[in-house]
Amino acid sequence: MDIKGKKVCIVGAARSGIATANLVLKLGGFPKISDAKNLVDIEKALSGLQDRARTVIESGGHTKAFIQESDLVVASPGVWREAEPLQWARSLGIPVVGEIEFAWRYCRKPVIAVTGSNGKTTTVTLIARVIAASGKRVCLCGNVGIPFSDHVLREDVDFYVVEISSFQLELVETFRPFIAVILNFSQNHLDRHPDMQDYYQAKKRLFMNQTEHDFAVLNAGDPLVSKLEHEVRSLPCFFNKDGETSNSNQLAVIEVARILGVSDEVTEKVFQEFEGVEHRLEMVRLLEGVEYINDSKSTTVESGRWALERMQKPAILIAGGSDKHMDYTPLRELVRQKVRVLVAMGVIKGQLKDTFADVVRVEVVQGGLDTALACARHLARQGDCLLFSPMTASFDMFVNFEHRGRVFKDMVRDL
Repeated sequence: MDIKGKKVCIVGAARSGIATANLVLKLGGFPKISDAKNLVDIEKALSGLQDRARTVIESGGHTKAFIQESDLVVASPGVWREAEPLQWARSLGIPVVGEIEFAWRYCRKPVIAVTGSNGKTTTVTLIARVIAASGKRVCLCGNVGIPFSDHVLREDVDFYVVEISSFQLELVETFRPFIAVILNFSQNHLDRHPDMQDYYQAKKRLFMNQTEHDFAVLNAGDPLVSKLEHEVRSLPCFFNKDGETSNSNQLAVIEVARILGVSDEVTEKVFQEFEGVEHRLEMVRLLEGVEYINDSKSTTVESGRWALERMQKPAILIAGGSDKHMDYTPLRELVRQKVRVLVAMGVIKGQLKDTFADVVRVEVVQGGLDTALACARHLARQGDCLLFSPMTASFDMFVNFEHRGRVFKDMVRDL
């Protein structure tokens, strides 16, 4: 796609949007950014533009006139596929793609892409480290917090390892990973996807352009994932074949490493040295005999299950945030076994109380994370662990889970 001299409108001024604008600049195009937020609210993001003077900015809302004066529209992952600006573009015959698709069209190196409802960040981090340990040059990017567009033109890369969300897959057209991994499938993002089937169809788009020369790495222990064997054109390769899910992320990494010809010894050494990713069961502090654990990466029911299953001490659980229309009842028995007190906060605090009040003590707080932490600390006893595992997003309070986790850690360190 030659965009030299073309006007490319980017909808959304977050990290991926700014990265897309910078890629457009490098390719000789003219980026335009349209964002619903006021200019003062996106000024910090706009400071990342490599050439502000060549970038046209629309803030405080989207207009059809701004969209129509474009040759291409690129949507940031946070923009719904049926958002009004994208519908305007389609009605005007202007092509619409997502950031991953746009970057892919300039990619000249093999891509290993990982999706799933849970475990993506840990898995892509491990795959990248295994590839580096084997002596190859690797770039880790995508939904992990480093936009694909920022790095796609690099020459010093042998493999791109890309974390992919369902949001990013909604608008792919030609994206074709050499190795496509789907870790699992469970309820998530039902505030954006109308139902589970729509969410599942978005995940399946990861494989739609693969050929018999590519690989599909599938979780044999997940019924919905394993049945993709009969739908993909690529070569199916399975992990978790014995139904052992405790290290399913590592099993997926081993399968990818074997496809790439990396020895099990190299992979095992990486596992032994791995200390985990930030915001995933991250030990923050031991205070007055209580362990404070940051699990802000927990944004789903299943990620909350994963965290609770690993608790060896009675837990004071802080959970809650924005409403993703998820059902928490499958956790009732596990919460009864592992949690001494549940501190519920955010938009879904009432739902959490209704779901768990008859199996565990639930304290509902009306304030933010600071109030929830103060309540949890007051209830904690020596020998407990205070686990911050929200099990949902917190866009009602924070920019993203990283911001949420950093705030929690700062609060804990200040106690």
